[in-house]
Amino acid sequence: MTDQQTNGAAAEDNSPQFSMQRIYVRDLSFEAPKSPQIFRQTWEPSVALDLNTKQKALEGDFHEVVLTLSVTVKNGDEVAFIAEVQQAGIFLIKNLDASSMSHTLGAFCPNILFPYARETLDSLVTRGSFPALMLSPVNFDALYAQELQRMQEAGETPTVQ
Repeated sequence: MTDQQTNGAAAEDNSPQFSMQRIYVRDLSFEAPKSPQIFRQTWEPSVALDLNTKQKALEGDFHEVVLTLSVTVKNGDEVAFIAEVQQAGIFLIKNLDASSMSHTLGAFCPNILFPYARETLDSLVTRGSFPALMLSPVNFDALYAQELQRMQEAGETPTVQ
């Protein structure tokens, strides 16, 4: 009986584990270089979105993933505003093979962080007195697959930091 409990606990220790520990804003910025003049113009915006992710191993099986959303909105040729949020999370991730760990950090965690970053960015923009900025959902699995393909073509190997 004791052997079965010990073996069961050992098997349980080797099973994959994932849990969110904390989600937080790491950095936040907003700039409206042409205000207040920009508010007196006809609003015909063009939006440029840049997104990036990075991950860092912390102590033990903890990992920090940071999703950065940078938005530049122009009205005609003038920059109306620039907004950036670094939405971060600390995740406990255990007992994954290298490929699964890479996918979890490169796609799964950013998928969790994106709604938080999108809401923070939208709130920031409306506080700047601009119309709401409702970003479309992002397919991080597709972006991750594209990055893996790019790395394979370049002869690089994905690494988990």
